[in-house]
Amino acid sequence: MNKLLTINPADNVAVAIEAFGDIPAGHKVALRDIAEGDVVIKYGFPIGHATQPIKAGEWVHSHNLATSLGDNLDYSAFAPDNSDCSNYSDNSNLTIDAYLRKNGGMGIRNELWVVPTVGCVNSQAQAIAERLRAEGGCADDVRAFTHNYGCSQLGQDHANTRSALCSLIKHPNAGGVIVLGLGCENNQIGKLRECLGEYDDERVKFIVAQEVDDEIEEGVALGRELLALMVADRRQPLPVSMLRVGLKCGGSDGLSGITANPLVGAFSDWLVAHGGSTVLTEVPEMFGAETILMRRCVDRQTFDKTVALINDFKDYFRASGQPIYENPSPGNKAGGITTLEEKSLGCVQKGGTAPVIDVLQYAQRIAKQGLNLLCAPGNDLVASTALALSGCQMVLFTTGRGTPFGTFVPTLKISTNTPLAAKKPRWIDFNAGVLVDGQDKETVLNALIDKVLSVANGAPALNEQASAKEIAIFKSGVTL
Repeated sequence: MNKLLTINPADNVAVAIEAFGDIPAGHKVALRDIAEGDVVIKYGFPIGHATQPIKAGEWVHSHNLATSLGDNLDYSAFAPDNSDCSNYSDNSNLTIDAYLRKNGGMGIRNELWVVPTVGCVNSQAQAIAERLRAEGGCADDVRAFTHNYGCSQLGQDHANTRSALCSLIKHPNAGGVIVLGLGCENNQIGKLRECLGEYDDERVKFIVAQEVDDEIEEGVALGRELLALMVADRRQPLPVSMLRVGLKCGGSDGLSGITANPLVGAFSDWLVAHGGSTVLTEVPEMFGAETILMRRCVDRQTFDKTVALINDFKDYFRASGQPIYENPSPGNKAGGITTLEEKSLGCVQKGGTAPVIDVLQYAQRIAKQGLNLLCAPGNDLVASTALALSGCQMVLFTTGRGTPFGTFVPTLKISTNTPLAAKKPRWIDFNAGVLVDGQDKETVLNALIDKVLSVANGAPALNEQASAKEIAIFKSGVTL
């Protein structure tokens, strides 16, 4: 096998598939001499500039390559490239065995959740869940989703917490929800119920701890009532077009943009072609590759929303006195990623080639079927939670370094390389590293589709088996 992979004919660097002399696997090798100040090209796009002369065959990394990112750009020209997924044939008969909710949504799990409105009652929420879980019952799981917020917050932070909890409460993977408030917090249950809008009052119950004698006993009693309703819930065939999947990467390496991310992009195209929806987030990891997404916007309105998505996040960085290019992480760099442009060009490949149909704000639910962009940061738990809050029933999470965490929906880890999958079989659900081991993309894609559909049909993801389920709410402002 050739140890060097050139991704695009225009590239002036290649990727070492195996260690190449002193250059680690996943890192970049100069294909020709690159002068100081010249642009370094990977994926056919600039990933920064050389900070010193680089000879052909030399290692290209942080010691001689730097980002070229800077101020907001002018994106005024809307030039759609008419991307589509027509190479995938539709199959209207393809179904998933899942739960049909009262509002017409589809859940791939039937879980009972305890949701605290404020961190002050986290322990009580956990106690309720533990009691109900110990009693057994019909639920796929009983889980308290604790967090640190709901009080001492102002402005957008307070709005984010309330919106996030409303989306969590109404998520279709829950067959029953107990909302536990304290009584004196900013995030009052009365206001939260107004934010919820329409909801199934048979399946969502509320407790204000300061208003009852024993909130744990009250919660357990309500949980038993909900479980008595959930016992009648049954999976039934539902169209795959109702499936919504979040797209995320974390702990990326030099193979992320070669194996796992393009594979997930092909899956995204497949699902969109079958009428389903995918959601791409990690806005800071779109910097340097945003024009690729902008050219795929279905109309001028979506283009303008994408421009605002990018520039508003850059302004958010600068308002906090932070450089917009303080990324990749140490783990990314150890894996071969040098600049944010390089990371972004690999990251956006998870969105495949489908048109961008809509842009969602944080905790906003999917309204249009197809590929959506979502406003959220790159942080693994915050971004994965945000994808689930948008209505995704599961998240596909690509990684070259490995991570055991999961958000509140099934979180499938897809490794970029085979050694990681072999080392961490309790973390990695699917190995995309076989793409550089000789397996063809169509075979691997079909295997990934089968894996996703099996999890949608009820097979547990590894994070579920390990009981690794958490939420993290996006916070950016002051705490009182």
